[in-house]
Formats: sequence, C-alpha cells, structure tokens
Amino acid sequence: MVVGMGYVDALGRTLEVKSPPRRIVSLVPSLTEALFVFGVGEAVVGVTDFCVEPREAVAAKTRVGGTKVLDVARVQALQPDLVVASAEENRKEDIQALVQAGLSVFVTLPTTVAGAIDLMEQLAEMTGATDVGGRIVAESREALAEVQAANEGREPVRTFCPIWRNPWLTMGPGTYMHDFITVCGGGNVFGLRHERYPRVQLSEMAERDPEVVLLPDEPYRFGAKHVPEISAFWEVSAVRDGRIYLLEGKHLCWYGPRIAGSLRYVSGLLAGEGA
Repeated sequence: MVVGMGYVDALGRTLEVKSPPRRIVSLVPSLTEALFVFGVGEAVVGVTDFCVEPREAVAAKTRVGGTKVLDVARVQALQPDLVVASAEENRKEDIQALVQAGLSVFVTLPTTVAGAIDLMEQLAEMTGATDVGGRIVAESREALAEVQAANEGREPVRTFCPIWRNPWLTMGPGTYMHDFITVCGGGNVFGLRHERYPRVQLSEMAERDPEVVLLPDEPYRFGAKHVPEISAFWEVSAVRDGRIYLLEGKHLCWYGPRIAGSLRYVSGLLAGEGA
C-alpha cells in the first residue's frame, strides 16, 4: 500500500522512499530476480545465498548469508539505503536488528497472487523502475484475469502439493502457494486445515483423493525417485489417471516477474492441457 510518499509494508510500518535507492540489499530470492528484470540490478549490492536468479548477475554480488541465517553485520557494512526482506523467510530478530541499526527495511509477505502483483508494482515504484516494471505488472494482471476467467464456473481440480518430505508438509490457507493453486483452478485438498503449513500423512492425502499431485523441486527437491511413494496409493485418482506432475517449484512460490508465465502454465496443467 502507498500512503503519500510512503509505502506500508507487511508489518504495517510506513517506509519513506523519496528517491530511488542507490544501494539495495535483497533478502528475497524472487524479488532479487525482479529487481534485475526491472533493470535496476546495478543498485543491488547484497543478496542471500538463495538468490540464484539471474545466475550470472547475482554471482557478482556480495552474499549476506541465508534467508534464515543472516549476517546482519555484513548487511550493515554494505550501507544499503533499502533492504527488501520477508516476514516469513527472514527471522524477526534479524529484521529488528537491521531496523534498530537505522536501515530502511521494507518487509514483504504476499499471501495472494493479486497481493504479489501489487507488491511488484510497489517495488517498481520505489526503485524508479516503473517503465519495465509497469509492463511486467500489467502482463501479470492480464494473466491473472485470464486464468480466473478460464476457470470460472469449473469445478476445482482436487490438488495435493507437498512442500517437504519426512515429515510431509503441504500448504494451508493464507499462503501464496495456496492462493496460486486456487486461482489456477485447483482445490487444495488440505485447504481447510488451519495451519499455514500443515504436517500430513500420505494416508490422509489418499483419503482426500486428489485428481492431481504436484511435486515441485523446491523448497524440497522432489524428483522422479519420489513418485513411487505417491503412486503406491493406486486408488487415488491422480495415480489412476497418471496425473502426478514434477515441476519447477519457482512456478508455485516465486512471486515476481515469473507470475504471468507460471499462472498460464499451472492453470493449463490442472486443466489437463499437457505436462
């Protein structure tokens, strides 16, 4: 949300950005990619170990640790005039330490696709990248409207999408991935659980009889060797119909310039238009 010259972040704090920042530390991999795609990558001086795109460009940037294990002192040493953080991925104490050090920290936590697109628009505005960023935002909004229209009136496709194994975890309501699957025409079989990331048993999955199982390669690296664990439940519709799909996890959890393409891809996948 924009208030006057300020931007309200996920913690309800208003951040004043009077001119485009010249030194940015990004602690959010998908938004690191967004900054480079927007054309302001030169201003990025620090990234996390998990900021891997665009590969060649981020390789030259200073690493400030992982999203959960942040080197706060190194971030401070870079003297950024903007730090982009995540309320979910970064530890609260690290964010507090950066704020107490006097740094401008913009904390993000999109829980819907529409909210993620609004976040991209904010990021483009505060970094002075409204030209390229504006086009990407417009394309993302167009894709969102497109898939919503395509799925209007359709029965949601019962979908199971784990994000971890041993223990098995999936996503619940109030998360970006849940909303992403929903707008793409899926019905999260664990969507009525109250936890954001519920621990589940595969037997519970089988009871809910998903029509599609999505196995992303992040945050857990699911691959072909894990398919038999699902296909052992031969009575499940997704198993019977051969609708267990391995896919790039970035489609489901990277909110940024990938949104438009990912919406169209996953919507088509759930609609049975090809893997």
